[in-house]
Amino acid sequence: MDNSYRLRLKGQSPQSDTQVKAKRPSPGSPRHFNKRPASGERSLSRGEAYPTGLQAASASSPPWTVAQSPQREQYSDRYIPCRMPYRSPGSSSIIASPPQQLAVVRTLDETSRIERDTSDSTSNGDTNTASTELDSDMPHNPSLGTYSQLLRNELLGDGDRLSENALAVAAAVSARTETAGTRRRGHSAVATRNGGATAAGGNSAASSPSVGARRASVLQYQGAVPHESLSPFALSPVGADSVRLLESPRRTPRKIPKVPFKVLDAPDLQDDFYLNLVDWSEQNVLCVGLGTCVYLWSAHTSQVTKLCDLGTSEDNDVHVTSVKWINRGAQLAVGTSQGVVQIWDTAECQPVRALAGHVARVGALAWNSQLLSSGSRDRKILQRDLRSPDAYVSALHGHKQEVCGLEWSPDGQYLASGGNDNKLIVWNAGYTQPQHRFTDHIAAVKAIAWSPHQHGLLASGGGTADQCIRFWNTLTNQSLQCIETKSQVCNLAWAKHTNELVSTHGYSQNQIVLWKYPAMKPIATLTGHTYRVLYLAMSPDGESIVTGAGDETLRFWNVFNKTQAPKQTSSVLNLFTHIR
Repeated sequence: MDNSYRLRLKGQSPQSDTQVKAKRPSPGSPRHFNKRPASGERSLSRGEAYPTGLQAASASSPPWTVAQSPQREQYSDRYIPCRMPYRSPGSSSIIASPPQQLAVVRTLDETSRIERDTSDSTSNGDTNTASTELDSDMPHNPSLGTYSQLLRNELLGDGDRLSENALAVAAAVSARTETAGTRRRGHSAVATRNGGATAAGGNSAASSPSVGARRASVLQYQGAVPHESLSPFALSPVGADSVRLLESPRRTPRKIPKVPFKVLDAPDLQDDFYLNLVDWSEQNVLCVGLGTCVYLWSAHTSQVTKLCDLGTSEDNDVHVTSVKWINRGAQLAVGTSQGVVQIWDTAECQPVRALAGHVARVGALAWNSQLLSSGSRDRKILQRDLRSPDAYVSALHGHKQEVCGLEWSPDGQYLASGGNDNKLIVWNAGYTQPQHRFTDHIAAVKAIAWSPHQHGLLASGGGTADQCIRFWNTLTNQSLQCIETKSQVCNLAWAKHTNELVSTHGYSQNQIVLWKYPAMKPIATLTGHTYRVLYLAMSPDGESIVTGAGDETLRFWNVFNKTQAPKQTSSVLNLFTHIR
């Protein structure tokens, strides 16, 4: 049978071989043999053999005839090369494809359906449905979590939900991507120099760089390789945003020891919620009030010094109720059960002054340069100036029960006081009338702490009936936040270098909790004390804390680091960062 019969089977008129060869379709054009045959022409059904004449003629037909033309895959208009685990000739695969991962790869129809459903649900404002459908199709295998989240990021643009598991493979994905891209660029350069004689991935001897060239590039600076994901011909299944996210530096996981690095015995340490018997000075000396005595412990030498013993006086009922170091220096204020405040020079171990004025025990002390504030069970707060010969210069009346918490702001402009009457009062320096009065707590307020990072931010904690940590803006007299702790709040302290907060608790869990502000998510919970953690002090370097409890132990913990807190961006719209 001649050539004309074979050509008529494809719906064409008889033509010469030269004309047929000239009209051979390009690889990108639609297949001409898919066209329906014209009327009157016979088409072969599936499984029907060619006529004998046609088979005989195929032996002498050109290599480009239909009988010997190689079969090629047909792709639909929805074919997306970046979704398929394609391995190009002469290059390695970007992502390993074990059987488990190959099971995750969608077929073309499934991928089109998911993209269509995702786009419809996203346009309607419902992204949870698409995400749920995508997750339900995934095999329940933990090793596929990274691939699942990367696919969700590519389809839904949900890049901020990548887990740590996805970040763990960033180095492998980016390294393989850059290796494949470099190899492709090397092949293309060699092919260009050879005038196109050698294609990419062809002759490896001609396309690979010489040994001398590779040796010459050792220890030489090379510019950053651009992301292959930005190219429309990239083989990586990860988009540009995902690659940028994966290649971002990983934050080193923070490790907080769950056990104290040092434990000291503290016999006769009283289990009294209204006392403050532990403080840490800027000279790295720890002061503890034990019964009628005051002891000093040096963190440099671990040497213990007995500063004073109040029990040797005429009245043996005198005992220590509060201790507080001056901000800078070696002076220590000691409050007693008789209402007298003693000032001691710890360098000489000698008393400097004895300040009277209270008629009941002094449970709270706070320094502001040379100004000392003392709070007592007699409900008064006395302001004492060590440069004045008088016992006190002013008295503040605002609480109806015992004053158990005092704290000056870092700038020395405000004094916060808490009492057993469930009140938190803010006083302005130089005035005897309260500036703010907060009454949201329903239990005694002993835990008070000013933020060193945000001006005017005050934190306070309530007792057993309250069990809450509250935050206040003292500049606008507003309540900012309230956190339930499910335990009595005994002490609060801000980190010096990071925007974090540590709290100690009593009934019923006796724990120490480290919080991240403002999210107020617990970073770590430390346990070890068997009684209420009533006392808290921070080291001068801001890394360690010491806690004391009724179990007569002092425990030292490493909870903070020296990473500086980010500075607030100055803006003309922020009225609280400029002088008004």
